[in-house]
Amino acid sequence: MGDKAGAAREIAAGYVSSGAVLELGSVYLDGKADPGALVRVPLAMLNRHGLVAGATGTGKTKTLQNLAEQLSGAGVPVVMADIKGDLSGLCRPGTESDRTKARAAETGDDWAPTPYPVEFFSLGDDGIALPVRATLTQFGPILLSKVLGLNDTQESTLGLIFHWADQNNLPLLDTKDLRAVIQHLTSDEGKADLKGIGGVSSATAGVILRALVNLEAQGGAQFFGEPELDPRDLMRQHEGKGVITLLELSEQQTNPKLFSTFLMWLLAELFEVLPEAGDLDKPKVVFIFDEAHLLFADASKAFLERIEQTVKLIRSKGVGVFFCTQLPTDIPNNVLSQLGARIQHALRAFTPEDQQALARTVKTYPTTPHYKLDEALTSLGIGEAIVTVLSERGAPTPVAWCRLRAPRSLMAAIGSEAITEFCQVSPLHPKYGQTVDRESAYEKLTARIAESQAPDGEAPAPEPERAPARRAAAEKEDPGMLSEIMSNPAVKSFLRSAASAAGREITRGLFGNRRR
Repeated sequence: MGDKAGAAREIAAGYVSSGAVLELGSVYLDGKADPGALVRVPLAMLNRHGLVAGATGTGKTKTLQNLAEQLSGAGVPVVMADIKGDLSGLCRPGTESDRTKARAAETGDDWAPTPYPVEFFSLGDDGIALPVRATLTQFGPILLSKVLGLNDTQESTLGLIFHWADQNNLPLLDTKDLRAVIQHLTSDEGKADLKGIGGVSSATAGVILRALVNLEAQGGAQFFGEPELDPRDLMRQHEGKGVITLLELSEQQTNPKLFSTFLMWLLAELFEVLPEAGDLDKPKVVFIFDEAHLLFADASKAFLERIEQTVKLIRSKGVGVFFCTQLPTDIPNNVLSQLGARIQHALRAFTPEDQQALARTVKTYPTTPHYKLDEALTSLGIGEAIVTVLSERGAPTPVAWCRLRAPRSLMAAIGSEAITEFCQVSPLHPKYGQTVDRESAYEKLTARIAESQAPDGEAPAPEPERAPARRAAAEKEDPGMLSEIMSNPAVKSFLRSAASAAGREITRGLFGNRRR
């Protein structure tokens, strides 16, 4: 018995930290949890990222809830997707029961029911929470290509179309703007413009247009528009606790590419907004990608390269990223190698493919004399995991079979009506509650068509964006003279140069998203 306790304490010694930590649970060895042998993650190491993996029903969601609670308690904001609606209970205190008492005794936890500050968002207007939106100009062509399911050639074409819109000062705020731009470029009037942006074929542009129309038919268009989410609103505190931003995505389960790519957009936005911070005592914010396999499935090479680059670079800006999925093999190797913390729930080995995945997973762990990992990974109970993290000096900790702590908030959904009530009193409701539809590419191109179709001798319709003084001055001009001036090649060349100069002010980041 003493040898077992000694071995458990030996494992736990690798998790001792002099700084602030997240408490995961206690070491489980030879069928018994030792409440004095604690498994911890140093807060300072969370910007080295992590992975939570395991088969369905093994307790991954409760692990995410536990991580979010403790991060919030340490003053660190958290952003995570609530795909099934299970995490909304974070805003209410948990319920004490015999099971929570037993789990607290096993894990050395002084469990107490605790609520945490939560902000609820939904993609677009049809959700139950605050609508979150992004403009297409800000979203960028690479992320949009992932949503539309475009191949590499089509993605390149979409990038050229965005570039043309940028250079011609045509803001792409929502899908009707991009549709108008593509329709213009594939029309007789726009053939010259299409030819001038790299010999893009009209057939490829047509494929993109059809994919965009399909997205609109599936309800995906409601996400794009204004007011656009400011990523700095995700980095708030309330009474010393970090605010947990939950993206309620139960309404978007039929469009997984959209919500997974949206999370990547948020991360890319933070990358552009935040300054370099170096090593901190705790991260500025932690992102949790649930159902992470959706992010990487059918992704283009350019998209995968940018994810890898973002994960590598965003650490220095004080941002931690956790991926949650069923199998570690769902994550590309170049990304997986960047993840310092591993919380692996039970794996199944029912098929030859499962057995191969199990063998590959075992090889990614440090060697341990205490467990046969191939057997342990298939024998873990609910709420147990094989854990290894980075110690505060950056070295891998010993492999631990960990009995995980119970969450302190409510381990159940609170219901859509309660979420809506939370949102009505949110301080962000006045900012994001109402949709804004200002002038953009659709209106500008429509006005251009109307102007070109005006009968000879009639003044073209005034542009909506003109200031009143400028509009009045234009009305005093002789229509024939104005037409003659506008048809002058030198004037046309000047206007094109001015539009290009304005467009060049838009620069794009890693994912083609607009820099702020």
